[in-house]
Amino acid sequence: MEGKNHWGDLVMDLFDLITEDLIKKAYKEGEFDQLPGKGKPLPKDDLEHIPPDLRMAYRLMKNAGFSVEENQLKAEVMTIEDLIKNSQDDEERKKHKEKLNEKLLRWNQMQAKRGMKTNSALFKNYESKIESKLFSKKE
Repeated sequence: MEGKNHWGDLVMDLFDLITEDLIKKAYKEGEFDQLPGKGKPLPKDDLEHIPPDLRMAYRLMKNAGFSVEENQLKAEVMTIEDLIKNSQDDEERKKHKEKLNEKLLRWNQMQAKRGMKTNSALFKNYESKIESKLFSKKE
């Protein structure tokens, strides 16, 4: 096992040396002179507010189609659902349901924007089944 790690390290070191040589050669030959943005500062990182050790994970999630807004929306939906479930007042429950519907509409819009198909009829059927289980009067 130790031999494999040693050989792997040697291969990586060799790869690093070859890559570095190729970059130096390209630089000397002026291959980087015509790059767009040469001499200008790099564009702002849209994730600069994220700690450096988490940025790669955020980029992976972003490239996979997830967003911070989407995750916040999910958390809000879950909170509102808990409020509805634990509410004893019908008027309060009604207000929470309206708020939940707004959030779910926003969720559907986000999914549609990403090209994800949402089946609203199926979703509403599922929602009504959940509500009947959660809010049925226990006798």
